[in-house]
Amino acid sequence: LDRPFLLDGLKSDIRIYVLVTSWHPLTVYQYGEGLARFATEPYTLDDIQGRCAHLTNYSLNKLSAGFVNDDSEASGSKWS
Repeated sequence: LDRPFLLDGLKSDIRIYVLVTSWHPLTVYQYGEGLARFATEPYTLDDIQGRCAHLTNYSLNKLSAGFVNDDSEASGSKWS
């Protein structure tokens, strides 16, 4: 993406869980909670090799000095 959508200068991804039980007729159930993950370093094109600025992968970012492990619902590097 030329200009990704950033939140506080960080890349993010959002997961919404659904269950599709039928295609005809279309029947979809959405789980009440989702998940948002955030990169741990500010996004920049100056350092294209900076994985923690470009990827939101939990296994990668948990090793970053900027990772915030917080179990509350809307803080840290992983929100639920």
